[in-house]
Amino acid sequence: MKRNYCITAITLWVVTLSVGGWFFVKGVTKTGSDGRTEIVLATAERDQILAEMRLLLKAVDGLIRGLGEPDPDPKHMEATARAVGMGMAADVEPTIMAKLPLPFKQMGMSIHKDMDALADAIGRHETPQQILQRLSSMTARCTTCHDMYRFGANK
Repeated sequence: MKRNYCITAITLWVVTLSVGGWFFVKGVTKTGSDGRTEIVLATAERDQILAEMRLLLKAVDGLIRGLGEPDPDPKHMEATARAVGMGMAADVEPTIMAKLPLPFKQMGMSIHKDMDALADAIGRHETPQQILQRLSSMTARCTTCHDMYRFGANK
């Protein structure tokens, strides 16, 4: 009898891990009307992710504007990049992360890591050209992600 309970417990454990792993990779998605993968979130969750994207875009805009100044302020630019680095990503709720497909999570985390690396590069006084090349690499991933995904909301 104990053996049956043990086998049942192990089977349930394996099934739970398998289902959890599948959702971690796939997220909660469906095919959108425009052919992109639609990530289905609650309205508040969608708003939170879109707000984070707007903050990233504002940071990129601020960095480009800073580079265009005759006398850029490296401390301000470094702080701008750092503000949207991994510290920002740490605030995302686990329930939202579970709904995002793995490639989306990977692209998003790479942007946050690269913002921290950009802040470090600014602190090391890389040239404006080097900083723009880093930003170009990041925005290429942004456009790739926007080409692949869209957000839908549960009503």
